[in-house]
Amino acid sequence: MENMRADVLIIGGGLNGPALALALTRAGQRAVVIDALPVDLRSADTFDGRSYALSAGTVRMLQRLGAWPAAHATAIRQIKVTDGRAGEGPAPFMLHFNAAEGDNGPMGQMIEDRYLRRALLSAIDANPRVTHIAPAKVVAQNVDARGASVTLDDGRMFHGKLLVGADGKSSGTAERAGLTRSPLPYHQMAITCAIAHERPHDGIAHQFFMPGGPLAILPLTENRSSIVWSEDETRARALMAMDDADFLQALRPAFGRFLGQISLATPRSAFPLALSLLEAFVASRVALVGDAAHGLHPVAGQGLNAGMRDVAALVDVLTDARKRGEDIGATDVLDRYQSWRRPEVLALAAVTHGTTKLFSNDDRLLRGVRDIGLGVINAIAPLRRAMMREAAGITDSLNGLPRLMR
Repeated sequence: MENMRADVLIIGGGLNGPALALALTRAGQRAVVIDALPVDLRSADTFDGRSYALSAGTVRMLQRLGAWPAAHATAIRQIKVTDGRAGEGPAPFMLHFNAAEGDNGPMGQMIEDRYLRRALLSAIDANPRVTHIAPAKVVAQNVDARGASVTLDDGRMFHGKLLVGADGKSSGTAERAGLTRSPLPYHQMAITCAIAHERPHDGIAHQFFMPGGPLAILPLTENRSSIVWSEDETRARALMAMDDADFLQALRPAFGRFLGQISLATPRSAFPLALSLLEAFVASRVALVGDAAHGLHPVAGQGLNAGMRDVAALVDVLTDARKRGEDIGATDVLDRYQSWRRPEVLALAAVTHGTTKLFSNDDRLLRGVRDIGLGVINAIAPLRRAMMREAAGITDSLNGLPRLMR
């Protein structure tokens, strides 16, 4: 059976895995991407409602990797954060970020999942330093002092100096490495789909906090917006059981009428929400990135951005180690990646968790405090601009901004 060697073996062919492979090749390394799903399924043109709000830093990275489908992206030029109850409109105070205040362009870009996946797949398939294996399932992994290896379900074996798990929240790579997680459920579900609307969105993203959870309305192309509606589990299941007409009727009080008439542009999907952090992001010759390492509440839209920052930071660490003649799979090298990313992810998790707990309730005292807080932040221009730069992913983090995002 085939035996193949590379510098890095990447398990997972979604978004973070291909991005990592492309970034590694820029540093002269060879990568193997092993994906359990067929290529035609990954690259399907059907729009299923999945979209991403990518920070300006993530967009810079994808541009440098040659995997940014600019023609299909929509710039996020403003963000409006409000609090209130469905049907009663927002509270009088809000937080308003406007990219026109700065000199760095849009705060981010919205992109549909299908376009981003196809761009990444096309880029890795055109790259001679990347070997793409799909569909294939990893059934075993082994590490020793010399390197790491994986065995596929068809008997093929691949060898490398480092094994990276980019295989999602149910990461087999993490499980086989003995790394565990203890999810903290929010008892909420997120409903996602795309909505077509009568009036243009003007590149404005909205985050409306309601007692059951936040509703994000995010601008797409062609008078469409992506929604992420977080609700308590019982209510979310009831919403998913409705037909399209009843669902739109239920959505309307929260969505409002500022975009005119609305209709469903895609099917709906829903997934449970939980805070999930791996006990460690690394093990012997193993590193984890993206959802394989951490799962966050979507309240700040930072899930994929955090994963891409994992990728960029790991590449910086491995590139510097290789220049110094170090073994890129060595424990002390991987510890540098963990020391960089884990504190940052813990800080982000604290912010998203705290925001969710603060806003996902109908306590009158808390409502008054948070509404005044939004108004105060909005009135202090330097603080508001600093938060806007943070949301854009262009500020130095605890350990600095990875080179691909500068």
